[in-house]
Amino acid sequence: MADLGLIVLAAGKGTRMRSSLPKVMHQAAGRSLLGHVLTTAVDLAPARLVVVAGPDMPEVADESRKYFEQAQTVIQAERHGTAHAVSMAAPYLADFTGKLLVLYGDVPLISPAILRDLTEAVTAEHPLAVLAFRATDPTGYGRLIVGRDGTFSGIREELDATPEERAINLCNSGVMAADSGLLWRLLPRIGNDNAKREFYLTDLAGLVAGEGFDLAFRECPETEVLGVNNRVQLAAIETAFQQRLRQAAMLNGATLVAPETVFLSADTELGQDVIVEPNVVFGAGVKVADRAWIRSFSYLERSTVGEAAIVGPFARLRPGVALERDVHIGNFVEIKQAVVERGAKINHLAYVGDARVGATANIGAGAITCNYNGVEKSLTEIGAGAFIGTNASLVAPVRVGEGAYVAAGSVVTKDVDPDALYIERGESKIRTNWAKRYLAGLRARKAAGASPPSK
Repeated sequence: MADLGLIVLAAGKGTRMRSSLPKVMHQAAGRSLLGHVLTTAVDLAPARLVVVAGPDMPEVADESRKYFEQAQTVIQAERHGTAHAVSMAAPYLADFTGKLLVLYGDVPLISPAILRDLTEAVTAEHPLAVLAFRATDPTGYGRLIVGRDGTFSGIREELDATPEERAINLCNSGVMAADSGLLWRLLPRIGNDNAKREFYLTDLAGLVAGEGFDLAFRECPETEVLGVNNRVQLAAIETAFQQRLRQAAMLNGATLVAPETVFLSADTELGQDVIVEPNVVFGAGVKVADRAWIRSFSYLERSTVGEAAIVGPFARLRPGVALERDVHIGNFVEIKQAVVERGAKINHLAYVGDARVGATANIGAGAITCNYNGVEKSLTEIGAGAFIGTNASLVAPVRVGEGAYVAAGSVVTKDVDPDALYIERGESKIRTNWAKRYLAGLRARKAAGASPPSK
């Protein structure tokens, strides 16, 4: 929207979060609260975006640019209310002509469709539009003052409301859209003659009405404008996101066997006919192709799972993993920064890091790639059709050729030619009847009260 500019208020300290992290940087569904708001904002394709942050919050500016490269960040050094916070954005938007939409960095559930509707409500006749909701419990919210004829005349903060006004359940969400010229002209006229001695952006409604303009408002479900002030509310936001994400995944063709036990991230992509068993967690950046099967108690992050692949149970995919079609990753297998090509199998109790595993290769139980020497990480390459025996250790950098065999228990420190057998074991010794004689001697000493022999 070329005529749309956005102001995102994100300067709150989040004192009630009991955290050194800025409130808007706390996460829900694998993404920061601010990230959710900015994802929605970007969907509106604004021409300008300004984020108002508090002092000593460099991560807020960094997070903003991740979602909107041209985002400007301005610092609100002292916090004197929402109108004061919006005024901080004026230097970046004074030359902007169009509509301005004010959002809050700790209100992450709001949808693009609702914001489009709110923005479209701003016209020459209605230069200000407020987003409202019907509150189950309106305590603490500003109330919209609407006459019997439907005329919206202003907003009253609870501390300044009469008993009759406090009975109103049509509440202000704080989100509003306005004509930019009118906003910057009237904003300096907002005073702080109120119970908290703050400059309320909500007072803009009364000023606009006082100029003879009509006001507009749009309603949305209360759940869309839930905010976060403490970790209890953060947990409620997480629950709301998970319900949305699970429902969307299932409606798009994935089976969640026990949906309430599966945790998704906002960017999780599940293909059609994917099956997800109970107690699976998807961290950020996971894509699962059609017909894949994610079995119970697996954890995946920043990885891709190919078509018809099987992961788990009790598997962990760390960042940088790419599983191709028909790959099998079994129980207690950990993979990190590795490509596992079509049809390869790593079925149990193995670690594969910084590696490429060729098509149809088999990695035995207890096998590991020794990828880290304490300073740097190196690559292990396992060719197509290779067989890595149980408890083999591949010391990177090393290459195992196509079709080669690595015998169980071997420590591989040099390249293995294609179709070769690599075996490295200590000399085997068998002492016939040793155990029988040893135990008999122990029992005799014990019966005689003698001390056991030293080892």
